[in-house]
Amino acid sequence: MSQPLPEPDPLASSRAALADCRTDAVAALHRDLARVEARLRKGLPADRALARIRERITQSAGAVAARRASVPALTYPEELPVSARRAEIAAAVRDHPVVIVAGETGSGKTTQLAKLCLQLGRGLHGRIGHTQPRRIAARAVAARLAAELAAPAAVGYSVRFDHTVADAAAIQVMTDGLLLAGTQSDPDLLAYDTLIIDEAHERSLNIDFLLGYLHRLLPRRPDLRLIITSATIDPQRFARHFGDAPIIEVSGRGYPVEQRYRPLSTADRDQADISLSEGIVAAVGELQAHGPGDVLVFLPGEREIRDAADALRAHSADIELLPLYARLSRAEQERVFAPARRRRVVLATNVAETSLTVPGIRYVIDSGLARISRYNARSHVQRLGVEKISQASADQRAGRCGRLGPGVCIRLYGEDDFAGRPAHTTPEILRASLAGVLLRMHALRLGDAQAFPFMDPPPRRQINAARQHLFELGALDATGALTDIGRQLARFPLDPALGRMLIEASRTGALREALIICAALAVQDPRERPLEARQKADQLHRQFADPRSDFLTLLNLYRAFTEQAQHLSRAKLRAWCRDNFLSYLRLREWRDVIGQLTEQANAMGLRRTQTEADYGAIHRALLSGLLTHVARRPDTPHGRRGRHRGPIPLEGPRGTQLRVFPGSPLARKPPRWLMAAQLVETGQLYARTVAGIEPHWLESAAAHLLRRSHSEPHWHAASRRPMVFERVTLYGLTLIARRPVPYAPIDPVHARAIFIREALIDGLFDADCPDLAANRRLLQTLETLQAKARRPLLVDEDHLFALYDARLPQDVWDGHRFTLWLRRAPAGALRLDRAELLCESA
Repeated sequence: MSQPLPEPDPLASSRAALADCRTDAVAALHRDLARVEARLRKGLPADRALARIRERITQSAGAVAARRASVPALTYPEELPVSARRAEIAAAVRDHPVVIVAGETGSGKTTQLAKLCLQLGRGLHGRIGHTQPRRIAARAVAARLAAELAAPAAVGYSVRFDHTVADAAAIQVMTDGLLLAGTQSDPDLLAYDTLIIDEAHERSLNIDFLLGYLHRLLPRRPDLRLIITSATIDPQRFARHFGDAPIIEVSGRGYPVEQRYRPLSTADRDQADISLSEGIVAAVGELQAHGPGDVLVFLPGEREIRDAADALRAHSADIELLPLYARLSRAEQERVFAPARRRRVVLATNVAETSLTVPGIRYVIDSGLARISRYNARSHVQRLGVEKISQASADQRAGRCGRLGPGVCIRLYGEDDFAGRPAHTTPEILRASLAGVLLRMHALRLGDAQAFPFMDPPPRRQINAARQHLFELGALDATGALTDIGRQLARFPLDPALGRMLIEASRTGALREALIICAALAVQDPRERPLEARQKADQLHRQFADPRSDFLTLLNLYRAFTEQAQHLSRAKLRAWCRDNFLSYLRLREWRDVIGQLTEQANAMGLRRTQTEADYGAIHRALLSGLLTHVARRPDTPHGRRGRHRGPIPLEGPRGTQLRVFPGSPLARKPPRWLMAAQLVETGQLYARTVAGIEPHWLESAAAHLLRRSHSEPHWHAASRRPMVFERVTLYGLTLIARRPVPYAPIDPVHARAIFIREALIDGLFDADCPDLAANRRLLQTLETLQAKARRPLLVDEDHLFALYDARLPQDVWDGHRFTLWLRRAPAGALRLDRAELLCESA
């Protein structure tokens, strides 16, 4: 019988002390105290267990105290708009689980909200988690916060493969992807008591998944506070998603911007339409006449930037042209931040819309276009098409010239065109592959994706496509359940296809090489192609090229870098990179990612061999993640290439036609079969990062995806069994056109019928069987009599089939099985008598 606890309660002080502990420790301490209480009620000793618990409580409370001590006196720059609203924001955070703070860039919301939460006493029992969409922004925000607080230990940052957070840190700035990855080990996010989801208006895949996840989590975590920051782009959408959460708008430090519409096309028949480059030249000329100041031009891609630069050089000698796009080197990107003596014209993609703030801009020229990624769920093709931007994006672009004073934005499209555009950009979740999201949902057991509280639920076809892709990778079985491979994939901070390659590489003995290649595919390409030196860069990059495989080109490049790094100083290594048009920083990031993936692979028990893997081992491993990205070169008469002067058209999956991207050494003469890391549509469909493969690799790697059809079943005398011709296809691509295979495993009933009719009745089977020999002699005798009588005496073939069918076991359908059965069968088991072979009219 349970005994009452002695008075006073020996656990009361320990339970009270939990209020001073870290949030992520409280649940486990509660459970352990309950176990101690159960032992005490039974009269069992629990002193040692209780002492260990109290020691853990002391350690956890000490960590909270250390965080409290690391928080300095807080000040707020009065010139920032958010500072004027801090009392209102503080009250909302105190009284509501979710608060929306809306304001343009420059309002101070990114840097001041975390400080405001510290002032409210948050960030002590759990950290203040502050997410950013991009790694560069996460590092920059962490550095800015640490500088403003004058307390480096109080702020840490976490980005993929780089975690710098001290135990005493009260604020952790991270990418939204890192916070999502943390749900794997901390599903209730107990490490945090406050979360700030910054730049939520970008509506990236990670942001939308996070907001859905937090929507479910908040009822279980009433102590958690969520602050969502957004530009003034439909903040009501976020508020509605969280049950009409309060919205606090903080105005940015903006000046009025004059909008001028200068459409490239005109309805006036007397005026000809002009090109985009011509429109930019005219707009720059108009702004030069307006007054001094730098110009920011928004263009959809690198090609348009090159064309505009060429046109401007031909018309204006007194300006400095600065390209700005993601693939530029860090040094070239940083040129836009350096002072200049002449008027600068910055030619940028939409990287300058949200990611980078270009200083000194007084004028904007907006093409109204952007290259937007859309994933085709049916074909697994990533389309990078040039599209019209939304009204919200256009307003974001215009706002870039109202920071220093009144600005002017010239839109190279009409006012009616602007009015007819969608209000907002389509969220990424509605135009991206959901395979990674669905895999994480399975790993976290979040249930049906259709029932998940996404702000914009993706259509069922998109979810089904993600499910199919995970099945192709072996992450889900035919019933949709997570497999062992799927559980392993969920542990990799990578695209599921890349993780699948690493798992397979452990089996083929190519993990060392696959780690290098997969890391390369996960980071930005380190090869640089400056506008003014593209040909020279291409020539120098060819030293790393492998004519068989772009993947091996990446391997060669990395090995060349590591070889140089072994005997060069850092300064000389940077010079070597610069001379070969390689980004030192991206190569270093590549090396860091390899190290982190290697640690993860070791933790998962994946095997690395010391010997170098051969071509087949490497590419069979890579193929496991690229089964939907294969293509074949079509047959041409007499081996001719046909009439194609450029890259040869290839047959792709599901009836598509594609070409190898021109930058690859394989573009001019592609192998018979190849795989690609990406299928990207930019006007036409290109295979990027390709390698030759053997079709029989696909039979093994894609066994669960192949379609087999069979034709012309027949008796094959040489093999003494029924055979059939097999055709094997993968997504419409013919791997094997006509291969003879045994028929019995496919259709044993029909195979047995062929054996009886063709082998036994037609005599195409040379068997040492007295009964069959006797039957044939008897049939010959009766056929002779029938010929003399000139009337039918013999039964027909169907009757003869029925006689053998009745005598022969159901599992005898070829010569081998027949011989085994005959050894055990009684004498005369197949013998037919005269009466059975004569028809009734005889």
